[in-house]
Amino acid sequence: MKIAISGKGGVGKSTISSIIIETFAEMGKKVLAIDSDPSPHLARLLGFEHTERITPIAEMNELLAERSERQGAFYNLNPKVDDLPEKFMLERDNIKLMVVGAIQKGGGGCACAENAVLRNLVNSLLLNPQEVIVMDMEAGVEHLGRGTIQSVDHLLTVVQPYKGSIETARKIKKLADDLGIKTLKVIGNQVAGREDEDFIEQELGMRPFFSIPFSPEIRSAERKGLRVYSYVPDTIKNIIKNALSTLQKS
Repeated sequence: MKIAISGKGGVGKSTISSIIIETFAEMGKKVLAIDSDPSPHLARLLGFEHTERITPIAEMNELLAERSERQGAFYNLNPKVDDLPEKFMLERDNIKLMVVGAIQKGGGGCACAENAVLRNLVNSLLLNPQEVIVMDMEAGVEHLGRGTIQSVDHLLTVVQPYKGSIETARKIKKLADDLGIKTLKVIGNQVAGREDEDFIEQELGMRPFFSIPFSPEIRSAERKGLRVYSYVPDTIKNIIKNALSTLQKS
């Protein structure tokens, strides 16, 4: 199963991505976590150290070319998750982490080449039922415009119950429809109750797949740079675990 997580900047996309990744791992799944945000934070949220050891996906062109069979103007790509070299990832328990790569300086522009490699990689990875890809996408809608996640099985869009977040989610929904993405679901974050869920449904025409209330424990862990999942309340863990169990059956 291939999952992409999107949303407006600041809505808690990366934090929720990290919790989803850890939940899948706890459920016995092997998870390939991909941080494709130009300002990557997923390693810190997952509690990984020595991220400088990861070779960014942007430098994978040579590897993909080596494994391709040229047929006219096209390549057949077939790299397997468990066959990728260690230099492209960090690993802990059931989680492997890969990073697309960050823009290193002002004026660096769009990470178009990096996203082209990511698109080819995601399109071609072969997964068994015990493997899951979770991609923390860059904030906003550009990755949809480039078709980076066209082959995902599920697109999860994180929203908070305010207009700016809703407007971005609405754009994401439109572009996802254009790409023919199979399933788009909304995740409510920092939702105070039914009134907030009603607001999200009224604005987007879809009720949140699940909603997460504000958590002082999660906020404190983020501020201290700690592994977030260790501080997630059991009530929130159970909400997400039940939702992911449902997602696997859909």
